[in-house]
Amino acid sequence: MEDADVKTMPEKSLTEKKMSVLVNPAFENDSSDCERNGNEPEEPEDRGNLCSRGVGTLQTAVTSAYTKHEKAVWMVIKFLLMAGYIGYFGYAMYYRFGDEGSYRLMVVTVLGVLIILWGIGGGSVMNVINSFHRGCVQYHGRNRCRIFSISVRWFLYVCAAVFIGVYTGVEIGMNQPRNLMSLIGIASLIFVMYITSTDPARVNWHPVFWGMAIQYIFACLILKTAWGYGAFDWLGKRMTEVLGYSNTGAQFVFGDSYEDHMFAFKVLPVIVYFSSLIAVLYYIGAMQYIIRVLGKFLAFCLDTKATESLNAAGNIFAGMTECPLMIRPFLPLMTKSELHAVMTGGFATVSGSVLGAYVTYGVKANHLLAASVMSAPAALAISKLTYPETETSDIDPDDVYKLQMDKPNNVIEAASNGASVSISLVANVAVNVMAFLALLQLVDASLIFLGDRVGVENLTFQLICSYVFYPISFVMGIDPVDCRRMARLIGFKTFTNEFVAYIEMGKLIDNGHVFDNYTATLPNASWVTQPNDDIFLTDWGQTLVGGIMLPRSQVIATYALCGFSNLGSMGIQIGGLGAMAPSRKSDLTAMALRAMIAGNVACFLTACIAGLFYSGEL
Repeated sequence: MEDADVKTMPEKSLTEKKMSVLVNPAFENDSSDCERNGNEPEEPEDRGNLCSRGVGTLQTAVTSAYTKHEKAVWMVIKFLLMAGYIGYFGYAMYYRFGDEGSYRLMVVTVLGVLIILWGIGGGSVMNVINSFHRGCVQYHGRNRCRIFSISVRWFLYVCAAVFIGVYTGVEIGMNQPRNLMSLIGIASLIFVMYITSTDPARVNWHPVFWGMAIQYIFACLILKTAWGYGAFDWLGKRMTEVLGYSNTGAQFVFGDSYEDHMFAFKVLPVIVYFSSLIAVLYYIGAMQYIIRVLGKFLAFCLDTKATESLNAAGNIFAGMTECPLMIRPFLPLMTKSELHAVMTGGFATVSGSVLGAYVTYGVKANHLLAASVMSAPAALAISKLTYPETETSDIDPDDVYKLQMDKPNNVIEAASNGASVSISLVANVAVNVMAFLALLQLVDASLIFLGDRVGVENLTFQLICSYVFYPISFVMGIDPVDCRRMARLIGFKTFTNEFVAYIEMGKLIDNGHVFDNYTATLPNASWVTQPNDDIFLTDWGQTLVGGIMLPRSQVIATYALCGFSNLGSMGIQIGGLGAMAPSRKSDLTAMALRAMIAGNVACFLTACIAGLFYSGEL
């Protein structure tokens, strides 16, 4: 009888009854076709609606519970993951300890623990320091605290200066006096940038001094201590190993003979792969953490603004157009000196994507990594020397360090976006290399023709650069036999791009391998150095075009060429920054040439520091 009543009920009443079944258990015995024991429901569509609503209600309940206890759920998940990793790490150390893999796992674990600990208590530590500072100001007075701060600053000045002077004189002067030539280069570069400064009287020497001091300390740790050199050598090998995985994708797309087309099918895929990897690291937050820490470190040591410091730290990993995205909202509000520092940082460094490509030409990865790190404080120091701060900025540093950037939905989207973004970079590198090499050939042919008309043989662009940039090569500490080769590389880097310069440097490195093999195979072998620096191997009848570079010169060249400071990059940077801050495009255009020169000088300054500490190892 009840079923008959249901069948004759109006549609609206039937719907209301079904809804009451879902929300009121008292109606359970009246209507649940889904719960009848094996009986076919008389209305299949109604049964389906009831089941769907039941699932929806369950989803709502689960979602509500998760929303209410979201923090607790994730704490449990994180605890389980951490406990699982601790168990894995302990067993891995027990199972196999002492090889390279165990140390690699240990380093990654320690870094991860430090990041987690800083994330948990780093903010509290900074709050305690700030509270202590405010308490001192309130108790002792602002003037007393200022006097104390100035006293500490000058004490650190004296300590740093004494350490640099004594170490340079004793350790380097007595053991490697040839390296002291690089001091002339450092002094010359600083003097030239000072007398050409926009306002020499307003130069703040604090960022200049500490920028160079940090460079000096970094170089001392990397090139003079066994553990520092070993650490960067280990990082360089790991970087080379990671970059080697790009061959898998290149081989799949281009076939087994992809290495026959070295640049197109082996070098450019490295850029795509590394760009995708960097995007993934940004997604998981690793890059932001490192950049934020380095930015605060530079701001504290050099007393520079948060925007320019954060950008300088980011330039270690990202390019001149990608890195300013982190400070994009503040670009219209920045002072001219800050904008100049941002531009100089972009010119003085290279992105991680192309840095990986240079390794394929035989350039040592450990020195490329060191050059990227050392050029960050150098860029700030030289920028503040040639374009000192004369304005005040109202930008809140806390807002800058939040690093508000668009984040992909998941890691797959991040990897895909990174690969897609690299398309323009790959195309830009490819067309620029093709264009500039062709233009160089045209220029060389024209110069040879013009020189031949007046009796001058082999007048080329390389020959002109070998004389124009010879003094810079010499004061950087390059051995005289390699000064002209280094001068040519500087010319390639400045008037074309650093890619062409590293390609030419790679040829010299390959020549060095051939020459070493030649002398090792034939102990009494002979060779002839030709006027154009070519080396003719007499017994093999082979000519090494361009000659070879000594190991010391290779190291210094690696640091000097590691930057985007060239004429072509000026247009790229103006276009990129101008699109982010259209209101500042006129300022960017006016400062572009000065910033490009400052970026070059920062690279040369880093090379001088490397030449000062070189001790005979690659």
